[in-house]
Amino acid sequence: MKKRDKIIKRVFDLILSIIGLTAFGWLIIITAIIARLDTGLSGFFKQKRVGQNGTLFKVMKLRSMKNISGVTTTVSTSRDPRITKIGNFWRKTKIDELPQLINVFLGQMSFVGPRPDVEGYADKLTGEDRIILSIKPGITGPASIYFRNEEDLLAEQDNPEKYNNEIIWPKKVEINKAYIRDYSIINDIKYIFKTVI
Repeated sequence: MKKRDKIIKRVFDLILSIIGLTAFGWLIIITAIIARLDTGLSGFFKQKRVGQNGTLFKVMKLRSMKNISGVTTTVSTSRDPRITKIGNFWRKTKIDELPQLINVFLGQMSFVGPRPDVEGYADKLTGEDRIILSIKPGITGPASIYFRNEEDLLAEQDNPEKYNNEIIWPKKVEINKAYIRDYSIINDIKYIFKTVI
C-alpha cells in the first residue's frame, strides 16, 4: 500500500469514526450498561491484540461472556457456555464491535483491514505474510466477510482450535494479503456496505 493510500485511509477512518461515535455513542453507553447487568462484569471487554507493525493495543468490545469456573478456551464458538443470550445477540448482529469506533478514532484500528488477532498468530507471521502487519487491523474486511459465520463453523468441528489453525487462519492470511496488494478506498467502501448489509 502506498503512503498516499495510507493517508487517505486514515482521513477516511477519522471522519467516519467521528460520525459513527456521534451517531451511536448513546447506543454504546446503553448497551455497555446492559452488558454489565447481564454478565455482572464491566460492560466493556478489553483484550490485547496485535496491531500495525506488531504493536500491541487493547481492542474494545461489548462484553458478551460471563465467568464460569473451570471453562477456558482459546477459540470461542457459538456453543461456548460463557456466552450469554444477550451476548449471543451482540455477536450475531456485530453490535459488540461498536466500541471499536474508539479504537479507530485513536488510530489503533481502521474500518477495513485484517481482524486484530491475539498474540500467537499475526505476530508469528514470517516472510511475505508479514505484509499483513504493514497496515492497521480493521473492524471488518474481506476475510471477516468470507468467514462471517466463523463461530458456527468452529462449533461444528471436533477440534475447533486445530481447524482454526490449519484451515481458517491460513485462508485469512491469503485473503488479507490479496486485500493489501489490490487496495483501493473504493474497495474499502464496498466492504463496509457488505458488512452492514
